[in-house]
Amino acid sequence: MRASSIKKATFAGGCFWCMEPPFEGVEGVVGFQVGYTGGAVANPRYEEVSTGKTGHLEAIQIVFDEAVVSFDRLLRIFFFNIDPLDPEGQFVDKGSQYQTAVFYHSEEQKKVAQQVIKELMETRRFSRIETKLIPYVSFYPAEEWHQRFHRKNNAHYERYKRGSGREERLKDIWGPKEGCEPCG
Repeated sequence: MRASSIKKATFAGGCFWCMEPPFEGVEGVVGFQVGYTGGAVANPRYEEVSTGKTGHLEAIQIVFDEAVVSFDRLLRIFFFNIDPLDPEGQFVDKGSQYQTAVFYHSEEQKKVAQQVIKELMETRRFSRIETKLIPYVSFYPAEEWHQRFHRKNNAHYERYKRGSGREERLKDIWGPKEGCEPCG
């Protein structure tokens, strides 16, 4: 692993608890953490972000080795785990802090994201995709209790996931996950 091949990807996909499992175990993903990005408030806390008044979105920041896994593949995992058609948030969670976005770290990432969105529009025949492309500025890690929440508080996470309607809606949009290579 060369230092020059280590990159970051930052995705907002609604509740950040649900963004960790799809990237866990993906070869080439060196690490990740959930947090807040896109707003103007420095070092926000969950209580502030959850009001929807900070401009921040809940997000995951992934550190990856691009010699092993491409940004394109990470983007496809991201898209197959969100509802890109909802401008109001994700599933049961509504509000600006739950909207979807790709925070690109370079012009190359922006171009790849534009191409993936174009392909999704063509192959899925979506009339629109509400996921925004936003230049990356900063990322603030969420409080420790949010990190790896699905592992630390599995019963709570599973109740939330079931109650959110996430799995049913994803199946409606993308079809069953079995055999879906880009789904993560």
